[in-house]
Amino acid sequence: MVQNGEYFVIRDMKQRGMSISQIAEEMRRDRKTVRKWLQQETHQPYQRSVTPPGKLEPFKTFILQRMEEGCRNAVVLFEEIQQQGYTGCVTTLRNFMRPYRETLPAKATERFETPPGRQAQVDWGHFKVDWQGTKKRLYAFVTLKPRNQVGQPL
Repeated sequence: MVQNGEYFVIRDMKQRGMSISQIAEEMRRDRKTVRKWLQQETHQPYQRSVTPPGKLEPFKTFILQRMEEGCRNAVVLFEEIQQQGYTGCVTTLRNFMRPYRETLPAKATERFETPPGRQAQVDWGHFKVDWQGTKKRLYAFVTLKPRNQVGQPL
């Protein structure tokens, strides 16, 4: 980008009879840049083009509200805003959410307590065992039967 003062220096050098190559070498600019600036009648300062709003723009307040409520899962939010008409990709959503994840405090989880005998614990797992000289994978589903306060099964 040529500065305001450089534009007038380039014009002055050309009026004194210097070639475009000589001006470019003196100003340490490309010949095409010098030629472009000499073709302009007046100095036109650089202006950034206005970028149109992105696809995510109408949904940003909803996303921030949901994040404050405790929803930090991008896939869940992606599905919610898709139902509202979002047509972009999940990566755009993740990039938007990234800086807010660190600043929003996580909500405390409330512990769920039940009286004795009202809950059961369930575990699932797999194991490798030797079975007649070959390795077999066994799956196990274990549940602990709830008991009442005196220790009797319900």
